[in-house]
Amino acid sequence: MSPLRLLVLAMILAASLPASAQRTISDARIAYKVEMPPEQLQMEAMFAGSSMTQYIRGNLSRVDMNFNVVNYIYLINSEKEDVITLMDNHGDKYLIRTDKKTYEADVKKFSAITFADQAETREIAGYKCRKAIGTMPDGATFEVYYTTDIIPENPYYNRRFQNLKGIPLEYEIVTKTGAKMRAIATRVDLSPVPASTFDVPRGYREITADELKRIRG
Repeated sequence: MSPLRLLVLAMILAASLPASAQRTISDARIAYKVEMPPEQLQMEAMFAGSSMTQYIRGNLSRVDMNFNVVNYIYLINSEKEDVITLMDNHGDKYLIRTDKKTYEADVKKFSAITFADQAETREIAGYKCRKAIGTMPDGATFEVYYTTDIIPENPYYNRRFQNLKGIPLEYEIVTKTGAKMRAIATRVDLSPVPASTFDVPRGYREITADELKRIRG
């Protein structure tokens, strides 16, 4: 085959490839804005402008949830199978450790979540996303829009999405009262995440999960 024909064939093949190739990632920072249910904002306007950030670095992940007056940090190590929850409530700082047994029970519970793809798509933070309906073991459902352009190397960075075929860039969070918050990605950064991001900060008093429940009321 002549060089000219080879060039033409290469151009045809290149044109037939998808615009964005799937990429497996080990590091990411994803910033989300959090939209609260209207009825909750009517009662507690302080929640307006809430945000969330998801960090991923190999087997480590971290979620920062900023509700303005109450902030939560979740430090997850899927290799050691433990979770550390940090809560800052008006300056009162608490640390709660989740043991391996509880971690494994949560993984098992979330592994029962199924996702059914829908026809609807939308672009979020520069990525094409497909809609899916997640169904929890108790029958509750929630919407999620996910991209398959980037695939997490560690599927347990967020145990709720271990069965999802990509990374969620918009999704509903079902609260204990049944209300639904919505997290919508505003920025995706795939540069390396420093290991220090997952260090446990100082200044938090360690308490048990039962003590935390009493504090929350």
